[in-house]
Amino acid sequence: MKATSRNLFMTLITLFALSMTGCASNSEKADGSASESVVSDAGSAPLELNGSSDDNTAGVLETVYFDFDSSRLTSAARGTLERNAEFLKNNQNVDIQIEGHADERGGEQYNLALGERRARSVKDYLTALGVDANRVSVISFGKTTPKAFGHNEQAWSQNRRANFVITAK
Repeated sequence: MKATSRNLFMTLITLFALSMTGCASNSEKADGSASESVVSDAGSAPLELNGSSDDNTAGVLETVYFDFDSSRLTSAARGTLERNAEFLKNNQNVDIQIEGHADERGGEQYNLALGERRARSVKDYLTALGVDANRVSVISFGKTTPKAFGHNEQAWSQNRRANFVITAK
């Protein structure tokens, strides 16, 4: 129930924010200079500083998911990262942090190391696609910050992930 209320609240906030934004790609500041804009698809989630792909506040950047006990990128993850890389290459002012996560199974240290490997494999793939490595940092949370709560595959599959946080825009 709590997650549903939060999702409804985030949806309402997103709709309100979208209704308040204009369509111009460049706006003029009071001093006459143009402000930088962030290119994004129409109707996409807002791009907030410290926004996360887990809660749809990191623009079009999407979280990627992993198989059990693996840091290997699936074909679905590679497709998501190719779209994320395109956005990042078109928005040179956006810096990100990749957060690696694991499900609740396994020890604390093991899962911290697994989360680190997952975040690094995502960073390596993005840099291979042309994203400047200096714009990307990584951190692991292991199993300490689950996205879904539960002791079953449905919850575990949502927690085996690497998500994106906007650190500069």
